[in-house]
Amino acid sequence: MMLAIDTATDACSVALFDGGKLVAERHEIVGRGHAEKLIPMIAELPGKGRAQGIIVDCGPGSFTGLRVGLSAARALGLGWQAQVYGYSSLALMAAMAFSDANAPGRLAVTIAGGHGEMFVQRFTRKPFAEIAPLASLTPDAAIAEIEEPLLIGNAAAELSALSGVGEARDIRPRAAETMLLPKAFRELPPSPIYGRAPDAKPPQ
Repeated sequence: MMLAIDTATDACSVALFDGGKLVAERHEIVGRGHAEKLIPMIAELPGKGRAQGIIVDCGPGSFTGLRVGLSAARALGLGWQAQVYGYSSLALMAAMAFSDANAPGRLAVTIAGGHGEMFVQRFTRKPFAEIAPLASLTPDAAIAEIEEPLLIGNAAAELSALSGVGEARDIRPRAAETMLLPKAFRELPPSPIYGRAPDAKPPQ
């Protein structure tokens, strides 16, 4: 069994898989309050969600949400003696968009970041691969970078409106869709992917 946890956005999302087949899921738009929702949602799954492996969204996304999901995954992994893996929220959104038979061969994922910037990453469909590394860009820099006809994520509509090109779709990562990711993309280290350097600087 494999338990998937996704708390990187305003959704709190869990799913249980058996041999890659979805057994059950819980998915709720909570805004905030992931810490209060997550463990009860896992407990509602068959066998209270107990699994031999755990896969968790490492970001980028909400700082608090990421920490909640990662902390829960690591704690459950320790308690269950289960292997814990990570995946990128942007890669999952790309895989979800590519699951549409009419999706183009290339797309860009763009979500709101900090300080007026956006997290941007571009992907190809066949083979599923990153065109460029994750970057935190201003809207103008993102427009100059992106060549893809489809933009997805919560900043896609804004970017499409600013550039005047590209179709925009708002997609949130969902735990039940994690098996759409190729194996290599769902076996990352379970460490946060923040997407940009921290604002706080250590004292000199």
